[in-house]
Amino acid sequence: MRSDIEIARAARLKPIAEIAAKIGAPESALHPFGRFIAKLEYDFLRSLGDRPDGKLILVTAINPTPAGEGKTTTTVGLGDALNRIGKETIICLREPSLGPCFGLKGGATGGGYAQVAPMDEINLHFTGDFHAISSAHNLLAAMVDNHMYWGNALGLDQRRVAWRRVVDMNDRALRETVIGLGSGNGFTREDGFDITVASEVMAAFCLAPGLEDLEEQLGRMVVALSRDRRAVTTAQLNAAGAMTALLKDALRPNLVQTLEGSPALVHGGPFANIAHGCNSVMATRAALKLADYVVTEAGFGADLGAEKFFDIKCRKAGLKPAAAVLVATVRALKMHGGVAKDALGAENLPALEAGLANLARHIANLRKFGVPVVVAVNRFGSDTAKELAFVESSVAREFAVKTIVCDHWARGSAGAEALAHVAAALADSGEAEFRLLYPDDMSLWDKTRTIAREIYGAADIAADASVQAKFRELENAGWGRLPVCVAKTQYSFSDDPSLIGAPTGHVPKIRDVLLRAGAGFVVVLMGDVRTMPGLPRSPAAERIRVVNGEIDGLF
Repeated sequence: MRSDIEIARAARLKPIAEIAAKIGAPESALHPFGRFIAKLEYDFLRSLGDRPDGKLILVTAINPTPAGEGKTTTTVGLGDALNRIGKETIICLREPSLGPCFGLKGGATGGGYAQVAPMDEINLHFTGDFHAISSAHNLLAAMVDNHMYWGNALGLDQRRVAWRRVVDMNDRALRETVIGLGSGNGFTREDGFDITVASEVMAAFCLAPGLEDLEEQLGRMVVALSRDRRAVTTAQLNAAGAMTALLKDALRPNLVQTLEGSPALVHGGPFANIAHGCNSVMATRAALKLADYVVTEAGFGADLGAEKFFDIKCRKAGLKPAAAVLVATVRALKMHGGVAKDALGAENLPALEAGLANLARHIANLRKFGVPVVVAVNRFGSDTAKELAFVESSVAREFAVKTIVCDHWARGSAGAEALAHVAAALADSGEAEFRLLYPDDMSLWDKTRTIAREIYGAADIAADASVQAKFRELENAGWGRLPVCVAKTQYSFSDDPSLIGAPTGHVPKIRDVLLRAGAGFVVVLMGDVRTMPGLPRSPAAERIRVVNGEIDGLF
């Protein structure tokens, strides 16, 4: 088989105005970026307000292997397949981060014959949204230090500055830094970098329903504590206006197409293991007004992305999903059955049977939110007929869930047509009775414990006294009604990536709790998860180059 980029390069894309016409967007609604990419104009978005909403279908997954299980590929394949069977559908995805593109996991445009395109442009600089988010975030960081340099009228305690800097690249050397060295360069203090997708600006960008709301959210961000322990916000530093100016164009959703010409809105990109992991509310709401069905994804496993999609994005945006597609792979199930990564290609039915416990936990969790589920088995070339048949029959028999083996990577929409029929029927059935996992008025500690017990199968949660004190401080300061965003490993239901399958009785350790007042949630850090990843031993960047004016080696 050809590589993803070779397949994408061979595709004959349509001018973006033709794709826009499919969703009823005139050329006047487009701000083009070349022939195949455009942003939707604000006036057009505002004109959609009175239209009825389509049906929202979430694509999520079991806990993945390090290489991922094809959740984005399945999202694209399902969207194409729904259009293939006559259902007007728009796909909503997150934008790729440069960190994974040059690291281990790869991009976020799908794969094989289920891709959004142009994949090289989308995976690299795209329309500059991430650069705008990085710039807005770092402008605020510069203004914090500048304020302290010029007299510090707000009395910021330089030991309690919470606003770190960001860069959209995996760079472990920047996790902890010292700034202000040298004469005349401000106050020397400890600082550090997070990856841009972990930025609160990114999270707020994706949850903002509009430009005015975004400025308000940016203004609420707490950047530091004063010497008398008062919260100091972006608004007090008079930074929110300039930050919004940097984000004004970026906040418009990006319209692209799949290899089969389905419309896709690719916008925003927070990671699900360290942020909320969902594309922008602006894109999702626009898509719901423009199509009968909207297929969107939430990052990593359902214990992270789906839980945050429901409890954070749907809570804040008032969204009500109609169905969920749970992506599984034979190799991931075998991994959860105890098979080592280098042995996943060998047929192993006993390991598959053991690994089904992970799938069962995710099915049960999704049902707790009142959303009907279908399992999509994303087929890989190493899967045997016996393994696929075993999974298909076992899931239907043991969990009473329809299971469809999909081949969209190799066959495009034709390989996901059966899944499209089932997903559309579920969405149309009226079975969904969407509900949240916890109420707003539950304490932050109890919200976290509810997630751990109900979603992770944990017995309880634990934290040092200093961290428990932070929970109480946030409650006392009036932040107790915010939802909780757990940051933990994506490979396990626990805080330990080696604890595979469906563990029970474990007690995740909370390392820290961070306020994201602008985005409107509290981040709870479990285990060793990092907000600035590092590159692997052999990063993808070593194999990427330009040949005859075209990028080579990009997946």
